[in-house]
Parts: sequence; C-alpha cells; structure tokens
Amino acid sequence: MGRGGGIILLILSLLVSAHVFAALGTDTTSHKIASVKKDSTRRRDLMDVLHTLMRSNNSSTATSDQVGLKPVVSFVPAFGYELQSRMVASISGNVAFRTDTKSNISVIDFSTCYTQNAQFTLPLLWNIWNKNNDYNFVGDLKFYSYPQSTYGLGSNSYIGNQDPMNYNYMSFSETVLRRVAGSFYAGAGYIMDDHWDISHQKLSSAITDFGNYGTGTHTVSSGLTLTGIYDTRDCSINPTSGFYAMTQFRENMMTLGSTSNWNSIIVDVRKYFRFPANSNNVLAFWSYNSLTLSGNPPYLDLPATLWDANTNTGRGYIQGRFRGAQMVYGETEYRFRLTKDDLLGGVVFVNGQSFSAAPGTRFQEIQPGFGPGLRVKLNKVSRTNICVDYGFGKEGSKGLFVNVGELF
Repeated sequence: MGRGGGIILLILSLLVSAHVFAALGTDTTSHKIASVKKDSTRRRDLMDVLHTLMRSNNSSTATSDQVGLKPVVSFVPAFGYELQSRMVASISGNVAFRTDTKSNISVIDFSTCYTQNAQFTLPLLWNIWNKNNDYNFVGDLKFYSYPQSTYGLGSNSYIGNQDPMNYNYMSFSETVLRRVAGSFYAGAGYIMDDHWDISHQKLSSAITDFGNYGTGTHTVSSGLTLTGIYDTRDCSINPTSGFYAMTQFRENMMTLGSTSNWNSIIVDVRKYFRFPANSNNVLAFWSYNSLTLSGNPPYLDLPATLWDANTNTGRGYIQGRFRGAQMVYGETEYRFRLTKDDLLGGVVFVNGQSFSAAPGTRFQEIQPGFGPGLRVKLNKVSRTNICVDYGFGKEGSKGLFVNVGELF
C-alpha cells in the first residue's frame, strides 16, 4: 500500500518466508510467475543479504515457483515518518498457497498500521482460485479509524483550503469471476463502504466544499458490481510484458442500505514493454479512470488521490489532495537495473491527474507528478520489490512513497 509522506527514518525489514513469496500485491489476476532471462550472474534478494551477514550457509537459492498446497507466510515490519501521519509503525504480509497443484497461486494479503496522528488501518484482501482456475474469488475487508484533511473538490482546489476531518470507515467487497475464454474473466459481486462518526474542524469561517456538499455524520454506499478482466501479463506482481484491462460497473441502491442511489464505472488499463527489447528494463503505462455516471455519491466515496483500491494513484501528492465526481489518471514509469544481481533497481516516473468537482461539473486542470525511485529485491522467486519513491507535485507538494510490490 503506497501513501504519500515526508522522510522515512527507518525501514526495518524482518523477513519470514520459506524462500518463496514475500509481500505480494493482491489484485484480480492470476499471480503468474514469469520466466526470468538467465545469465551468468547469480540473482540475490534481501534473504541472501541477511544470510550473508549472518554467515549462514543456507542461502536462498530457489529459482522457480515453489508455492504449493502448504501455505507460505511472509511479512515485513516497518517504521517511518509521513507528513500526513507523522510517526508510523506498520506490519504488512501475506499467505500464499495453491488449492491444487496446477491451480494459480491464491493470496491472502494483510497489513496493519498505527500513526502518531491516531490513524489506525487494518485491511485484509484475498484472491482465491479454484483447482482448475475456472473461478476466481476476489474480495477485501477493511477498517480505518482515520483523521485526514480534505482540500475541496476538483483538481483546481487550493492546498491552503485545508479542512481537517475525522471518521471511521469499514469496507467489504466480494466478486466472483468466471473464465469466459482464454485470458478473459467476467463476474458479479457486492460492495459496501460505510463511514461513521464523520466530523470536520474548519480552520476558517468560510464554507468548505465538504460543508456545501451536504454530507452527514454517517454515510453508506451499498451496491452490486459487474466486472470484466483481460490479462496477458507475464507476471502480475512485477510485469515485464503483456496487457491488463479491468472494467467494473457499480450500482449503489437505497434498497440495499445506501444513503443515496448512484452508480459509477472504473476502467483500469496497463501495458508493459521490455525497453530495449533485449534487456530486463521495462517501460510501463497505466491509465486509471473512476467516473460517476449518475447520482450523488457521499463525499468520502468520491474518487480521490491515493484512494484507488491499492492507494497508489498520485505519487507526488498527499493522500486525499484532490477529490471529485470524475477522475482520470495516467502514469508512465521506466524500471531499470542498478546491479547485475538484480538486488537493486531504479525507476523514474511521471503522472497526471484531473478531477471534476461535484457531479455534473467539468474536468479541471491536470495536476502533474514526477520523481525517481529505488527498488530493493525482497524476494527473487516472486520478483517482489520494496519500492521507495520520492515524488514532486505542484504548489510545493513533495514526499516519500513506500510500497511493497510494484505500484502497477
């Protein structure tokens, strides 16, 4: 999970794994393991480094996918500092397994975080495949106790219009996908977002967008979803080639407990190239678009910076910096090796986001973000990286962004 912040003081990586998966990203794909180009250089990850430092002869030398029927547990504790939360302590990890020897890898992803600003998060995500990969069960359960500021609606909002908020948040979703043909899956599901004890502390006498929008102290969005996915990526954790497209339509209904009737659509498209073609470097493209089709979503359910499903959109800006009924987002990232053993890598990225304000309004200014990043190989079998990026945006916005697994 990526979040904007300030300066990390320390990342303590305590790795517990059976020489296989470590902190995989959970999405609605098959978690394939790609073939890696073989060369004369022995690849290393942090387990190898720790074994070397401990002068152990039990080096992590696995070179193929070894996840089987027995669950494999991995986790990474971390300690740091972020602008919106100050001191942060967190633990992230997963359980990886197969339901059959020939099935895709199923993953249960978990984390917990507590900050100096009394923010507490506890998300649980799962991606379970049946034994012949005809069905995929994808869902999440999240609880947040989350003081956080909002800055108004639209991408023209001014950072000085800070409106501190506090609320509790619980989310649940479940989607059942069925293979239609080849790499295309389609299915339906249910989703619920519940915010309660919503309050805000105005820093001036001016009426804020949050106040104008007409939200209450408790809002619920509850509805049905229709989802289609096409995925030809060589590796869903750290892709080097292929294409991914996901479309999800959401219909929220008062008959299911929603505060209001409204619907939306999400379109998520990604493409990956080796560049140059004979190298291990990757040029990656991402387009993420969340559009309100009709109705008025609760304020906190409107699309916002770093509030996509995996909290990864908008490196360069604080979480929740921009918000609106319509969101379009694009990003390009170039990923390259820094060491021949694949232990260290680097990236450069550039992104842009545009939001409308309230439903029925037009898109506003495109807000750019850019920056460099460092990659440290957490696990060479799954090709999972610890990602540390420094992003820059407009109005002096900047900060460190830490993620386990590639952002897209």
